[in-house]
Amino acid sequence: MNLYVQQNQPPGVPPLQLTGERTLPDVPAENYWFRRHLVVYEWIGARVIGMRVLDMACGEGYGSEVLSRSATAVLGVDGNPEAHEHARLRYVRQNLQFEWGAVETYGEPGSLDAVVFLQTIEHVQDPVAVLEHFKSLLAPGGTVYVSTPNLLTLAPPGAAKSSNPWHVREYRAAEFRELCATVFGEVEVLGLFHARKLAVHARAIDLGWDRVHKALRVTKPFYDWFTPAIATSDFALRAEKLDAALDFLAICRV
Repeated sequence: MNLYVQQNQPPGVPPLQLTGERTLPDVPAENYWFRRHLVVYEWIGARVIGMRVLDMACGEGYGSEVLSRSATAVLGVDGNPEAHEHARLRYVRQNLQFEWGAVETYGEPGSLDAVVFLQTIEHVQDPVAVLEHFKSLLAPGGTVYVSTPNLLTLAPPGAAKSSNPWHVREYRAAEFRELCATVFGEVEVLGLFHARKLAVHARAIDLGWDRVHKALRVTKPFYDWFTPAIATSDFALRAEKLDAALDFLAICRV
């Protein structure tokens, strides 16, 4: 069995394979990254109750489905034909639709209460143009939610970016806030941090756990248990100490 292909998909739904460009549910080895993304979708979902929402660059579609549990209508848009077909077949709800389209051009001006754009702005060549486009899609009082990884915790110390070949640019907290404030009048930035057992694990690493599990030869059985057991509750969003955050989430309003 390929450990990097989705498992146990519903009949007729083609499984997706990990490429490094997007994260996926139903891949045990990917569970850390999936939960790290999912917790942000759940946080936003609690804030878009009764709204019209666009999930831009929705990928596999799991986040659009989360948003549709509380929103009035959700449209998930992605430019990858395999991801689009998978999402369309996998997540079927009356208030949820999926379309194929480009980040820079899709959507009707003034038609949305919220635009969600997670872990993708680091991939685009002209982020200001993309944010301007999202701004144009908002109805009065609307909000754009944008997340991106923290350069300082993703890349090696002193590096301009990580080795991820799909990332055009990665941001520090102040740079990300400045980017969003170029387009929006009100910007709040939160950081995503480890909590509960992930915080304990990080502390254990600081105390030498990597040497211990290798010496005891329990690395594989430990992580075969630990990685699938990670939950969204093992992450937390907060506004302080952003330089140490894993990811940033900007809440942007006109």
